[in-house]
Amino acid sequence: MLRSRPFWRLTPAERQVWEAYPSGAWVDLRTGDAGRDDPAKGAEWGPERTVRAALITALLLGAHPAKAGQVAGLRLAGARIVGMLNLSDAKVDTKLHLLSCHLPDTVALTDATTKGLRFRGCDIRRIRAARCTIDGLFDLDSCKVHAGVRLDNAHITGQLRLARAVLTAPEKTSAASESYKEDTRRPFTEAEKRERGWEQDHWALWAGGLTVDGGAFCRDLRTVGGIRMIGARFNSGLYLQRAVIKGTGGHAIYADHLQASSVELSGGFTAEGTVRLRGARVTGVLSFDEATLSAHGPALHLSHMQVDELILLPSAVQGEINLGYSRVGVLLDRPDAYPEHVRLNGFTFESLRGYTSLADRLSWVSRDPDGYRPLPYEHLAAWYRRIGHDQDARRVLLAKQRARRSTMRLPGRLAGHLLDVVVGYGHRPWLAGVWFAVLLAAGTAVFATHPPAQVGLDERRIFHPFPYTLDLLVPVSVFEQRAAWEPVGWTQWLANILIASGWILATALIAGGTRVLRPSSN
Repeated sequence: MLRSRPFWRLTPAERQVWEAYPSGAWVDLRTGDAGRDDPAKGAEWGPERTVRAALITALLLGAHPAKAGQVAGLRLAGARIVGMLNLSDAKVDTKLHLLSCHLPDTVALTDATTKGLRFRGCDIRRIRAARCTIDGLFDLDSCKVHAGVRLDNAHITGQLRLARAVLTAPEKTSAASESYKEDTRRPFTEAEKRERGWEQDHWALWAGGLTVDGGAFCRDLRTVGGIRMIGARFNSGLYLQRAVIKGTGGHAIYADHLQASSVELSGGFTAEGTVRLRGARVTGVLSFDEATLSAHGPALHLSHMQVDELILLPSAVQGEINLGYSRVGVLLDRPDAYPEHVRLNGFTFESLRGYTSLADRLSWVSRDPDGYRPLPYEHLAAWYRRIGHDQDARRVLLAKQRARRSTMRLPGRLAGHLLDVVVGYGHRPWLAGVWFAVLLAAGTAVFATHPPAQVGLDERRIFHPFPYTLDLLVPVSVFEQRAAWEPVGWTQWLANILIASGWILATALIAGGTRVLRPSSN
């Protein structure tokens, strides 16, 4: 029987694995002592717990097939697996389940097609699984991977599980090019190497183009290095509650054009570095509830994305938030959730949840680091009008004009101040009535005590200060009092001021009434 094996000398541990494989039975090499069974100490395990990776590869590729009525599978616990577990380009029809094993070399699954793969609680040097297809579950729960996981353009039909896993980015010398044979006639430039993803030393998980049909459950994940998921698709959601992602190259998560049914970066999620989801499409909820975000530049780069519901209730944010040109169905946030700088130009939403005062909303739309932007004000005003709060909409548009005034030259700023004081840029026309009444009362009081002199003494007239003041304020003389009486002394200046004020009030009222000062869309 031994001569039918591709390995002539099997250790006792390997013999157990060989004999158990056809029936899929477990082989458990653990001692029962938690300290001694810790896979981080697997380098200390002796030959009684050592299995060659080549043996596992041979079994998975048909070296000892199952007999009729049996379902083969490799289930191994507490083993030190020496050598590279290389299944690249292979088609594996049985499941592999390793529990608390120590794998000091690379697990290679590049371009492989396999059934479900489970590495639970294992200590692994590196996983390379680019373009692989896993028909079922890919489980790395509680694993520690020392030189990164590569899953770019992989397809997992079941779930991806990384709960309580610890991933560390590879060293500079162990990047994607470690096994690549370069064309000596046309070597790649440094820029081309970056474009092709050779520089992976800042990424603990490299998963651009990854597709996961089941949920991606990464709760309590810990990484030293970022997560790169450009163009990834999570058809049943991505869940990173309580995960701690420490980006070492500026980004904690780089996931432009990601597509998902929901994304949970919440419940204690912590990111050191930018969380970038530019152009993402989330058909459900994107949540940052109780997240802690910090970065030297943008903490959240969420521009050009489409999300059904965005929950922005982080515990703390250090860095800028960019929501520019994104479309959100429902936005749930609070004033203290935002840092000093927020980019909102082109940002649109259908509804706002939660109570936030108008003053807080006005502060929100005015935090663009590039200065005044009209679109956030206009969209906020449109939303207030849509829900029937016309007064709040007018206050937003008034705040817009005041913010715009700071971008004008001196003559424009002076004219703006005047229009603001007189009629609130046309949004408060009643102010003109208040000024008219004040000027009318002041003029009446002054001219009652300092009456003007009569023009022409051929007939005797009785002076009435109220119609005289009113005639001065109205641009076109109605009571014919101006020509009949001439102010004397310093009251001449008062009369001129009243005449000029009348013209200013009339002009402002006409402009406000015809909505010349308001946006045509409002």
